[in-house]
Amino acid sequence: MYTTTWCGFCRNLKRQLGKVGVEVIEVDIERDPEAAKFVESVNGGNQTVPTLLFPDGSTMCNPSAAQVQKRLAELAQVG
Repeated sequence: MYTTTWCGFCRNLKRQLGKVGVEVIEVDIERDPEAAKFVESVNGGNQTVPTLLFPDGSTMCNPSAAQVQKRLAELAQVG
């Protein structure tokens, strides 16, 4: 999950996902220029967080916890 330290949406999503047992690896785009470039590349040039990167290479920008869980379930069925 691409984040910033000040992003309230990021903290909330991480907390909500943690409650249902979904762990994320956080990457702070303000500390990692390559991560910032990646986020821009998938968000029309914007550094919008939270941006999630899934194992299949797909991304979601500012999703709800339910949307993340649904995507993970879809990936589990494929894999």
